[in-house]
Amino acid sequence: MMNTARRTELSAAGAAGFTVLAWASAFVSIRSAGAAYSPGALALGRLLAGALVLGVLCAVRREGWPPRAAWRGIAISGVLWFGLYMVVLNWGEQQVDAGTAALVVNIGPLLIALLGARFLGDRLPPRLLAGMAVSFAGAVTVGLSMSGGGGSSLLGVVLCLLAAVAYAGGVVAQKPALGHASALQATTFGCAVGAAMCLPFAGQLVRDAADAPLSATLNMVYLGVVPTALAFTTWAYALARTTAGRMGATTYAVPALVVLMSWLALGEVPGPLTLVGGALCLAGVWVSRSKPRRAAATEPRPEEADVSA
Repeated sequence: MMNTARRTELSAAGAAGFTVLAWASAFVSIRSAGAAYSPGALALGRLLAGALVLGVLCAVRREGWPPRAAWRGIAISGVLWFGLYMVVLNWGEQQVDAGTAALVVNIGPLLIALLGARFLGDRLPPRLLAGMAVSFAGAVTVGLSMSGGGGSSLLGVVLCLLAAVAYAGGVVAQKPALGHASALQATTFGCAVGAAMCLPFAGQLVRDAADAPLSATLNMVYLGVVPTALAFTTWAYALARTTAGRMGATTYAVPALVVLMSWLALGEVPGPLTLVGGALCLAGVWVSRSKPRRAAATEPRPEEADVSA
């Protein structure tokens, strides 16, 4: 029994780790593709690519339609997270640098934990709160170190705040749906709802694609396949096996990874303050996902024991 629980925990942690890596890379790809695609067109192109891949996976696995009980959560998460979040984040990243965007969006885990406690009955264990505090301090440090050039704008910050609210609302709405639908079902149909919401941007997508360089279009396709189709599915898989608060805290590693990826892809060498902030982000994630030795030696966490696998 303990071995099974441990394997489940490790598989969920691995899925969460892949999600964080993919979502961090999305900040860099959005900045690149956003030079050629408008926010709505980029969101629609990303969602169409993601929906195509997810639809094929669903067909291969014969997943079928989600149960009726899951549709409310899927629809809300599709509108908020797959639709609104992607449009306003794309717009926000045209106004602020990737580090500032990652910082502002990463107030989302705080909102997820609070909304999860209010609407889902999630507990707020001391280690989760402590880890969130450490990671938030690291995210602030990373954001400040990367936005010193004055590239931020009030509009961009407001848009990223709106993205954080949409992200948190989408996660909390998706959690109950995962009690009825599989991770792949929730992701596929959530993506389809988001794509439908963005269809008014279809004309702009066609116009932008005609003039966009190949690199921008490839970045858009990458956003649909990896950070959307694959990473949203691994996120849902992990979310079904832990609380919304703990999953949200895991994404505090994103700003640190954005720094590393910007360094490798764009040649931006991080300064000492940035590296300190990144280390704090990762340390906070470790604290939030750890558990006391005595509890680890006895039984699974209460907040994990009552979640269906």
